[in-house]
Amino acid sequence: MRLQLAKRLLDRQIVDVDGRLVGRVDDIAFAVDADGLPYVDCLLTGRGALGQRIGGRVGRILMAIADRFTDHPPAPPLCIPLTLVAHVDSAVRLRCPAADLPPPPVESWLRRHLIDRIPGADRASG
Repeated sequence: MRLQLAKRLLDRQIVDVDGRLVGRVDDIAFAVDADGLPYVDCLLTGRGALGQRIGGRVGRILMAIADRFTDHPPAPPLCIPLTLVAHVDSAVRLRCPAADLPPPPVESWLRRHLIDRIPGADRASG
């Protein structure tokens, strides 16, 4: 049976178990098992992953933007293991909350260098 992964997964929203948006599927990472058969290892999201997928000048610009907002370029994409995917319909639905995923590098950089510097950002809203 042939499965068209690009049509089924790419550019779909990724939603956590609580319905919160995590990102979009920007690329797919494959691995090879002990028998030499390829399988989908994880879904990639982030400007770096999208830039590599698009390629060309636009792709390089997206990757440069992502690299500018990280402490250690190149900006790695957020990798979501396929084992965390509950099912795929109009979106890719995860079986875990977004808080259980590692924060995207660009989001971490923005939080440290911009958001946390806003007066009162460390106080919970009530």
